[in-house]
Amino acid sequence: MNGNEFGRLFRVTTYGESHGDAMGVTISGCPAGVELSVDDVQAELDRRKPGQSMITTSRGEPDAVVINSGTLDGYTTGTPIGMVVQNKDARSGKYEPYVTAPRPSHGDFTYSAKFGTRNWGGGGRSSARETVNWVAAGAVAKQVLEQSEYDIEVKAHVNQIGDVEAPPVTFEEMLEHSEENDVRCAHPETAEKMMEVIEQYQTEGDSIGGSIYFEAQGVPRGLGAPRFDSFSARLGQAMMAVPAATAFEFGLGREAREWTGSDRNEDWEFDENDDPRPVGNKHGGIQGGITTGQPIYGEMTLHAPTSIPKKQRTVDWETGEEKEIQVVGRHDPVLPPRGVPVVEAMLYATILDFMLLSGRINPDRLDGQVGEYDTPYHPSSPDNE
Repeated sequence: MNGNEFGRLFRVTTYGESHGDAMGVTISGCPAGVELSVDDVQAELDRRKPGQSMITTSRGEPDAVVINSGTLDGYTTGTPIGMVVQNKDARSGKYEPYVTAPRPSHGDFTYSAKFGTRNWGGGGRSSARETVNWVAAGAVAKQVLEQSEYDIEVKAHVNQIGDVEAPPVTFEEMLEHSEENDVRCAHPETAEKMMEVIEQYQTEGDSIGGSIYFEAQGVPRGLGAPRFDSFSARLGQAMMAVPAATAFEFGLGREAREWTGSDRNEDWEFDENDDPRPVGNKHGGIQGGITTGQPIYGEMTLHAPTSIPKKQRTVDWETGEEKEIQVVGRHDPVLPPRGVPVVEAMLYATILDFMLLSGRINPDRLDGQVGEYDTPYHPSSPDNE
């Protein structure tokens, strides 16, 4: 199976299944000299882990991460970073009825059709549990960017659940309010209405979809390349890889179909440094696939969780029978609240990859120096005996 790696220089390779022994990620291309601790990664994983509230799955996973390579004395060494999260509360037995009877709208049949086999416990590799690896990698990318000379900051929040949509909020409001409620909506009044909607569908044994708004500030101009390596294309790949993603947009997004060229086009002016800049930012910080230096913003849509306790119909390809099933398990009634740290992680990883490709951050050493011995060889060290 291919498709388990993301990035060009900041390369993230993941492994693991939902009900396997562990989830894991290897990161190649992280510069040496980045201060990195387990706590830095764990803080992000805690935002994504299950069991946070009544509107998330009750699966009891602590998602405790172990960094087993690529760091020494709290700093990255430039070698591959390996991280592992053990699965502690896997219960594959509940999925035995679906070995040859695919659950509606899951990857059960398509995986079996392609590979002739699959790990059927909890969806295996197709499960959204795999995003624990992405968040761990994003935490590393976040540390690199925060410790660089660039003031890059990323934030996201849930801007819609069902037909309940939050009004536009500022970046500062997202920073201040998005972690204050279980929905992770930066508009408190709307968050309360979203909770009511989620609880209603949860009571009915159903689920509901929603969307996540994201924004990145401080990203320099000039990141990206034409066509297939454009910043928007690569960011779209990152966002659309998120399980349950059905749409990605930036700037005006789908609203652009309603705008005339004269309304959407933005004039140019000189900034405080006498550099050209667009007047406004309807393009979402990207023009011609290359960043403008303005805030990058957009939205991604997640469909309703497909594992629901309502009765549904399927077929058993082994017996040839049609039958009614009821998916029993521990599943989220809505995905965007736990999807916020996933979206942020993929945005951090995408930005860092382009920063390394552009040479703005040294791929080898965060301090930008090359070819100097900073750590002397100690012949008396037990490791050298």
